[in-house]
Amino acid sequence: MRGPDVSEQLYEYIVQVGTRENPVQRELRAETAKLPMGQMQIGPDQGALLQVLVRILRAKRCIEIGTFTGYSALTVALALPPNGKIICCDVSEEWTSIGRRYWKKARVDKKIDLRLGPALETLKGLKGSFDFAFIDADKPNYWAYYERCLKLLRKGGLIAVDNTLWGGSVINPEKQSESTVALRAFNEKVSRDKRVDIALVPIGDGLTLAVKK
Repeated sequence: MRGPDVSEQLYEYIVQVGTRENPVQRELRAETAKLPMGQMQIGPDQGALLQVLVRILRAKRCIEIGTFTGYSALTVALALPPNGKIICCDVSEEWTSIGRRYWKKARVDKKIDLRLGPALETLKGLKGSFDFAFIDADKPNYWAYYERCLKLLRKGGLIAVDNTLWGGSVINPEKQSESTVALRAFNEKVSRDKRVDIALVPIGDGLTLAVKK
């Protein structure tokens, strides 16, 4: 998904010169785009940013909440070292089965640990220190996901939270859907959270970055 003020032509230019998708990523993105809910997929520009962040962190242990068809998991896994691992939390066998095919095709399936079930239950069972977390799931639970991930993160670790601009609805008082209200509250809480350094980046539908102090 391109940003709200980026023309289609300019977005195509950004993807062309500012990303390095491999053939498997492009193939998965194309298949997902044909699905009725294909707009849920992150764009290649956002994927490229996640890869750069993961590499800067020298991340080895990652968490993803909300995997959908697996593009973001594939993207992160490609940036991880051979001994790296990303634990993916999702509830859909249907959507994630698409991702499994491409993970195997890209030969990163051994780096991806998919756990089907409520994410909060999966997170409760995790131990140890993580370097990076990506949250892109049901919006009403964002704060709960964030709190649990923050506890699991090492100092200097990063949480990336997707959809925090929500098509601009977060600043429109007439928009009062459950997801909009939840995202608005999440953004306000994160802005006051002294445990992290933050930046809200207007890429895709808004990406909040929070670095644990």
